[in-house]
Amino acid sequence: MPPLQNLADSLPPYANDIALNLGSVVAETILTEPQKWGCFVASAHAVVVPRVVKAIEAAADAAGLAPDAKLAARGAAAIMAQNNVYFRAIAIMKNHTEYRALRARLRMRIVSSPGVPKDDFDLWCVAVSAINGCADCLDAHEGALRSRGVEPVVAQTAMRIAAVVQAVSRVVAGEAAAA
Repeated sequence: MPPLQNLADSLPPYANDIALNLGSVVAETILTEPQKWGCFVASAHAVVVPRVVKAIEAAADAAGLAPDAKLAARGAAAIMAQNNVYFRAIAIMKNHTEYRALRARLRMRIVSSPGVPKDDFDLWCVAVSAINGCADCLDAHEGALRSRGVEPVVAQTAMRIAAVVQAVSRVVAGEAAAA
């Protein structure tokens, strides 16, 4: 059985499109396997629905995602949880120009030294920033990818994975709440 098929099969009929999209992004070949499964792990940790996190982590393990890559993907979710709030807040403030001139004064060493290839980590940050709706972080990490020659379809794939993981998580959480 393909990874995450049980999760897709458990979704209610109203979420059939989401189940089909889950199968599509699992089968995606645009990203490397570590990039793809890191996007899944980072996205699951950004949304934090326990059943989905467990299913995705098990699928990532079965697909051979290295432990250091899994930790870095979790790290992308953690640092973006912080950075997305901070930079999104500045972006929506009327006086954003003055605040942008200030140092953030937040530790974020993992961004410069993630322990995995920078392209992988930046893709995972793109996925999480898409979920969290931070335009500044999306632009920063997508821009870093482009500066290293990564094609837009690669970042788009990370965002598609994030969108599907978010949707699956919302359906799973909603069904649990309604039960």
